[in-house]
Formats: sequence, C-alpha cells, structure tokens
Amino acid sequence: MDGVSLCGISRASARCVSRCFNSARKSARANAALSALVTLVVALALSLPAHALAQTVARCGDGWLERIDGYPVLHLKGTPYEMGYQHGALATELVRENLHNILDLQGTASVSVGPLSVKPRWLMDAVAVQQRPFVPPRYFEEMEGLAAGAGVPLRDVQAANFLPELFHCSGFAVMNSATSDGTLYHGRVLDYKCDWHLQDHAVLVVAEPAGRIPFVNVTWAGFIGSVTGMNAKHVAIGEMGGGGQGHWDGEPMALLVREVLDRAADLDAAVAIFRDRPRTCQYFYVISDGNTNRAVGIQATWDKLKVVQPGEADPMLPKPVKDCVLLSAGDRYKELVRRAEANFGKFDADSARHLMDSGVAMKSNLHDVLFAPASTKFWVANASSDAKPAAEQPYHAFQLSELLQRHPDQAAKLIPLVEPAQPSN
Repeated sequence: MDGVSLCGISRASARCVSRCFNSARKSARANAALSALVTLVVALALSLPAHALAQTVARCGDGWLERIDGYPVLHLKGTPYEMGYQHGALATELVRENLHNILDLQGTASVSVGPLSVKPRWLMDAVAVQQRPFVPPRYFEEMEGLAAGAGVPLRDVQAANFLPELFHCSGFAVMNSATSDGTLYHGRVLDYKCDWHLQDHAVLVVAEPAGRIPFVNVTWAGFIGSVTGMNAKHVAIGEMGGGGQGHWDGEPMALLVREVLDRAADLDAAVAIFRDRPRTCQYFYVISDGNTNRAVGIQATWDKLKVVQPGEADPMLPKPVKDCVLLSAGDRYKELVRRAEANFGKFDADSARHLMDSGVAMKSNLHDVLFAPASTKFWVANASSDAKPAAEQPYHAFQLSELLQRHPDQAAKLIPLVEPAQPSN
C-alpha cells in the first residue's frame, strides 16, 4: 500500500523524507519550518487511499474504465441508457463472461428454492416477468444500453439482474461510544456461491446519474442493481437475505438498494424508500448515515417493515450492544456479538474489518466491505478465483469523494457511444 497518494507522494516516500529532514537538523528555525512542512506532507499522503498504479483502459461518452491497483473501476455518467451503454462497451468481456457463466453454465444446474428444485435460468426468467410491472422504466433503459454496449441479448441482461434475489449475508454498524473516536463504521459480509465465480468479474461502479445522487456500487460486470454501496451524501447500505421465496410481486431487492443510493440524501429518506415502495421476499438491511452518525437495521417482507435502532433488542437479535447494529443468524450472530463486546470502545477501521473475519463470514464469503460514511472511505475484499473466502483476502482501499474527482487519460482508447435508434414516424 505504498502507492501514489496526494501530490504524487507515496507513503514510503513521505516517511523517508521525514527521516531525512529529522536527521539533518542544523537550525532551530529551519527545523521547525521543515518539520511543519513534512508533517503536512505526511498527513496528506496518509489521508487518502494509496494507489500504486492507476491506468485508464478506455473511454466511452462521459464514462471510462480504469484499473486502480488492478481493481476494475467503471466510471458511468449520464442518462440511464448512456450509463448502461458505457458499462457494456467498457467492460464487454467481463460482462459476456459473467453472463455466460451465470446463465449458461450455472443456470442449467438444478437448485433448491423452498420445496422446489428448479434451474436458476428458468427461475430468473420467471421472476423477471413477474416483477416487470414494479420496475421503474429508467432501469430497463439502463439494461437496454448495457445489452447494446456489450453486444449481448437484452433478455440475458434482464434475467441476470434478478439473480441477487437469492443472496444471504451479515452486516453491522458500530458508532459513537463503540468506536475509539466516535467514527461510524459500517460492515457488510456477502455470503453467496463463490463457486459461481462472480468474484472473477468484480467491478466498482462509480456512477453519476443525471439528476440523481452520485454513488459507488460494489458489484459485478453486467449488474445494474446493488447489494452493497454508498452515495455521495454519506449514506451506505448492505443487504442480507431471509425467507419468503415466491413472494416476488414487488420491486426487486437490488433495485430498491439502488434507489437508496441514487435518491436518499439521509437515513430517513433511505428508510422511506423501503417503507413506501412495493417489496418482495424477506430481507434485512443495515443502513448508515455518516452526516448524522446514525445507523439502523431493517427487517422487511412483502407486507411488514420493522426498523431496529442501535442497541435495541429484537426476538431475532436478542443480544443488543450499545451503539451497535448487529445483524446475522445462528452462531454467526453470537460470534458477531462476542467480537463487538470484546472490542467495545476501541474499534477503528482495522479492528472493524476484523469483525468480518471467518466465524462471522461463511466459507461462501463472496465479498466483504467496510464503509466509513462520514469520510466516504471504504475497503473491499473479494473471494479468490479458487473460491477462498473474501475474509481471507487482502482489502483494497478507496474513497468515493476522491474517485468522483478523477479524470481519464485523454490518450486512452475512445469507444463511440451509440445512441438508440429513434422510432420512425
């Protein structure tokens, strides 16, 4: 993590400069001035995620793809169709490979859904048809753009975007007296089918939708919905699956989460989206707000919604911890509570990440993300290609405010953005 940070100065270089200046003291005044300068440089170098290597891969319209420390980062900007087209055109191979793997390879093997044994592709097609009346048109426009940009069938893009309806996970938020300096940390553990190799197609989407709130979506190529993300208004969210499969007459979970990211300016607005929109199966959410240092848990079904405050007991969460929201199940919940109690009042970014270690994370741990919403910093770990859990992998550090200020290399390849054909009169 000794990569370039602010002003092109690496953390290692900043430390070296500091040592050199300190060893060369000859004048009290000069030393004081130099020490102040070095302190400023070191502080600036350590204040932002250090990126060893950032390379623009290609541009399309106002969008562009770069790799930061090897991690694909998709910058999407514009109308729903434009953002979708940029997504498909800039990440074509990742999109095609991911859809082929999900729909053709994994989609033909039978899985159990409640008492039924079905093929995932059939289920995704069926759910897509059932939920279509509840999906805002702009998301279909984005999927149309994605299909056009990647050169894949629209039906495949639509089917794959209903896959998240089957996810299961854990989540937490620790804040105020639970952390060393009061900072709110929001963790999200996604446990879901590492053998489907979604991790091999992981991307960060940094989106600037026209007329809406910019956000980051920790996701995979080909998906427009979200299960893990944070917006520029300092609101972060992660989802956990529950029961109730078959109750799919509502807006897909992943698109409700997406609506929080591009519409909710605070925690109350985020809760209102779940309260007011038609919902589907049972899901649990942790939502946090860095501006107010608040977080809540939500239990939502197609017909009921319950908000759980920090430190509040619930029949499903019988061991509350002050200034903590802790959501999981069974022994994983007990372990999460144990870790929260053991380190209470001491949590910082590093120790908060360890809340997501194995024991809370399952063997199927697809990705882990820690958000610090007030600063918009976040850390991401993905499962390895050989299906070792994300909790055992290194984290990549980012900051949304910094990602939104980045610009592409204008010498990079330019892919034309092809607008949809207008219907003839």
